[in-house]
Amino acid sequence: MIAVNSECITMMRRCLLTFKPFRIFVAGIGFFSLCFLMTSLGGQFSAKRLGDSPFSIRTEVLGGLESRGVLRKISDMLEIIMKRIDTLSKMSNNSESHKLEELSSALHRFQPVGLVERIQAIAQNVSDMAIRMEQILKNSLSFSSTGRDGVIGQCEVPKDPGYPDCASKVDWMRARWTSDPCYSFYGVDGSDCSFLIYLSEVEWFCPPLAWRNQSSHPTTSSLPRRQAFFRSDLSLLLERVGSGKESLSFMRRRMRRLAAQWAAAARRLEEHLRGQYREQKRILVHVGFLTEESGDVFSPKVLKGGPLGEMVQWADILTTLHVLGHNLKISLSVKELQGSLGVPPGRGSCPLIGPLPFDLIYTDYHGLQQMKQHMGLSFRQHRCHIRVIDTFGTEPAYNNEEYATLHGYRTNWGYWNLNCKQYMTMFPHTPDNSFMGFVTEELNQTERFNIQRDKVNNMAVVYGKEANMWKLEGKEKLLTILHRYMDIHGTVYYETQRPPEVPAFVRNHGLLPQQELQQLLRKAKLFMGFGFPYEGPAPLEAIANGCIFLQPKFNPPRSSLNHEFFRGKPTSREVSSQHPYTEQYIGKPHVITVDFNNSQEFETAVQDILRDKVEPFIPYEYTCEGMLERVNAYIQHQDFCHRIGPFPKANESRSWPGNPPSPFLHLPNSTALIWAPNITAPACWPPLSALRLFLSPEASSCVKTCQDAGLICEPAFFPFINNMEAFNGLNAQCESLEAEKNHVFPAVQVERRECFQQKEPLLFSCAGVSAKHQRLCPCRDYLHGQVALCRDCL
Repeated sequence: MIAVNSECITMMRRCLLTFKPFRIFVAGIGFFSLCFLMTSLGGQFSAKRLGDSPFSIRTEVLGGLESRGVLRKISDMLEIIMKRIDTLSKMSNNSESHKLEELSSALHRFQPVGLVERIQAIAQNVSDMAIRMEQILKNSLSFSSTGRDGVIGQCEVPKDPGYPDCASKVDWMRARWTSDPCYSFYGVDGSDCSFLIYLSEVEWFCPPLAWRNQSSHPTTSSLPRRQAFFRSDLSLLLERVGSGKESLSFMRRRMRRLAAQWAAAARRLEEHLRGQYREQKRILVHVGFLTEESGDVFSPKVLKGGPLGEMVQWADILTTLHVLGHNLKISLSVKELQGSLGVPPGRGSCPLIGPLPFDLIYTDYHGLQQMKQHMGLSFRQHRCHIRVIDTFGTEPAYNNEEYATLHGYRTNWGYWNLNCKQYMTMFPHTPDNSFMGFVTEELNQTERFNIQRDKVNNMAVVYGKEANMWKLEGKEKLLTILHRYMDIHGTVYYETQRPPEVPAFVRNHGLLPQQELQQLLRKAKLFMGFGFPYEGPAPLEAIANGCIFLQPKFNPPRSSLNHEFFRGKPTSREVSSQHPYTEQYIGKPHVITVDFNNSQEFETAVQDILRDKVEPFIPYEYTCEGMLERVNAYIQHQDFCHRIGPFPKANESRSWPGNPPSPFLHLPNSTALIWAPNITAPACWPPLSALRLFLSPEASSCVKTCQDAGLICEPAFFPFINNMEAFNGLNAQCESLEAEKNHVFPAVQVERRECFQQKEPLLFSCAGVSAKHQRLCPCRDYLHGQVALCRDCL
């Protein structure tokens, strides 16, 4: 059987690697015919018992003779395909040869770049398929041989204290094993032996069986690791993205437009890293919100003024991962997701077939739900590999399912029990999460000069592509004031009639293609927001093209507690303006934030803008190089599959200096603590050398406490400051010390002088705030223009 498989694999690889394009085309037809044959033969691998429902599947892999017969049929089919190819190749000598030459010439013209890579990938897929078939046959033959060897009837449910759920799981299988075809796929046939084999080898609720050949089980050993090398050619990525939807076409256009910038950024970062070894990762990117199963409300609106921020970010994420040199698989449907992960046939009750074939999985909340539905128990086992693209962020109080349910933080999102650093946001507004970001198009020196020369000082563009964004109460008064000083332009989508929400004195260009919008922004002096949409990419694009961004201040700040748009989102973050990132990290003169309810303040701001002169500006973290640098650091250093144990370990504190012993030292001329440089720091990223530990005021979050010190909160440090040594070092008055689950701990209850440690690591939170507690806040420095990374992070 193995010999037959080897011959098949060798035959296919020779075909794929040596044929001309026409022959490759014919071989492809033959290969898919083979797949069809295998699908047809698959019916021979299952049989229905008289008592079974016609909708339940019972898989019984045939014995050795039948299995070899199936493989022989596959081999015969391959031989027929080869004979047909040889016959077609001989046609080149007869009167029809000129037709073949024309077809071959046409195929040569359309031959895509990177053909060798794709042929090798196809050959590898064929090899993997053969290996997987062999594993399934072995496992199933092993199940059937159990009966022949007379073991059936001797399978007693073990009573092992290390597997307390084994007996109850066997009882469940006895009653429900026909509820999902996946159990039959793994060889379960209704006998106790098959239940125990399944529960010990496929799942992990029962101990391994002594009489089973453990060496035949799938292992979790990974493939040999390779080094990642930067790529500058995007052609293979563009082909993998496809163009079946308008959303995908938008992403491809963006990738092409920024291709030169990505290539230049890759060269600069490669020089900066100076040959540093980077491991190539196997990465699955499943864009859940674009799948038909999630409804895909975005694609139909791409050409009608719908939101593009998510597609901008996903296009840049895909490009970043490709340029960094990683091995990408892109999934845009549930069917592709199932095939990529190795989901067994059925309803999602069983684990994956074999080990997870990816090191990392990037998805969104829709994709996360789809993965949980189809991965069964494997979802919990492999969720540490997942990274969730999350626009507005997820805070720890909403992420921990038990805590969120008990304390009123449960929403339709959140509650996934991930490490909150696995959520990756569009802007760095939530230190509990990782900052993914996106890219803003950069200008060369000639373009910057032309912008300065061609700026129209009295020209304004209003932020808002949909008519409902112009329904701000009191907007007519604001626009009337602005119209006294500037000509106002809009880009509001419409089909036949001008939107009535747009005043007559506004020149509406309709929805513009990206390049035409860029040209409009390069002429305009002002880009004004009405307050919605929140935290989109457009203000950064306007600032990058030399505009001043004028936006409203929100008083009181908006949040999930007081505003309908944010209600249900897994965060309590307060939004102080339409675009808090530009307000906090860019500011004047590029960004002006005023109270739009105060007409005088608004008019003064417009007058100041007319006098100000600004140059195009992009924060480094929103350049191609900044995003490559940040994501590369995440991929090489973040690891959420290995949890940090309790700190300090037993007897570890005996080696610390001081009386009482402590790993912390006071920072000179400050109330903060740092990690003592003469003490070996535990493995951690960011490194503990960046730690600055503060005690917050009452009613202050660690986000604000660190910001007030010119730093940023770093949740990765919480496990190392959740101890009595930290309380003592900060001179906290502790008459008692307890451990509880609360998203503001570790903290001090000042009035009662009670100190509290955090009992649940998933609840370590920078965002938590309490009016009665002073919090222990781990802060760190950050690079100028790259808030996600500290000075020692690279």
